[in-house]
Amino acid sequence: MHLHLRDDDMLKLVAPKTSNTFAGALIMPNLLPPITTKEALLAYKKRIQEACKNDEFEPHVTIFFQVDYSYEFLKEIKDEIIAVKLYPFGVTTNSETGVSSMDVEVLRPTLESMEKLGIPLCVHGETKGFMMDREKEFLPIYESLAINFPDLKIMMEHISSKESIDLLKKYDNLYATITVHHLMLTLDDVVGGMLNPHAFCKPIVKKPEDRKALLQLALSAHPKVMFGSDSAPHQKNTKECHHGAAGVFTSPIALQVLTQLFEEHGKLDNLNAFISLNAQRIYNLNPIKKEIRLIKKDFIVPEVYSYKSEQVVPLFAGQKLVWSIS
Repeated sequence: MHLHLRDDDMLKLVAPKTSNTFAGALIMPNLLPPITTKEALLAYKKRIQEACKNDEFEPHVTIFFQVDYSYEFLKEIKDEIIAVKLYPFGVTTNSETGVSSMDVEVLRPTLESMEKLGIPLCVHGETKGFMMDREKEFLPIYESLAINFPDLKIMMEHISSKESIDLLKKYDNLYATITVHHLMLTLDDVVGGMLNPHAFCKPIVKKPEDRKALLQLALSAHPKVMFGSDSAPHQKNTKECHHGAAGVFTSPIALQVLTQLFEEHGKLDNLNAFISLNAQRIYNLNPIKKEIRLIKKDFIVPEVYSYKSEQVVPLFAGQKLVWSIS
């Protein structure tokens, strides 16, 4: 329920890595330029469907938040989108046209229309403060949104801190996605030894106590949380450089890693709810029926995935997982 597919050859490389094992995904709109019109939205969805034509897969597309979307425009595209995605200005990849002010009154025209139309809001919840505090600093904004728009479903995307969990439980209209990397990693895995650019993401993975709190939430399949990979591919040479891009590519290994993680904690019975069932309920989805079988067989994560000139390095490249997709 949170996926980046990019475009062009990168789209052709990474989209099938999701479509062969998932029945659908919520697709992010932060292309260059971002998806802000109905024409761009439908054209992008068509390109995704073409890239995934060998699988049964539904791309649930989103549109990039603008403060001046009219009620009429949102009503016209309501049946074409699953949500609107809000990026604060400059906080992550391709967010340079994001919202420059998070003042509720600035956002109110679009959010009131969304609330009336029943369109969910997905939010990248970070400020531009100190890296480790950015999500925590954003929490008062989430709280203000929850209070001012009580009938608006608000998705706290890729939560990474224990403080976010406390707020999630406080308001009925707040929900959250959790990624593989925030369940598996801490900051030590990124910079504790040699720098690992392929584990660098935004929001940054944090302390062991944050990971533990997120893990408890996911393993219990809490009804307000769902798996959202935030799988975010970047060209190998834009990760392994002096200005490396933020984003972790996990699409081809997400199911294997989560199965291993839930098994280790004796919680396999909750895996399907976390990956799929909670999202179906929260978003009122009736997805394609698709069964994926995993077997207890070693799987070595490829060092790189390639298509034409595109090369993407996955999380845990070269490492062994104990589950495989049959």
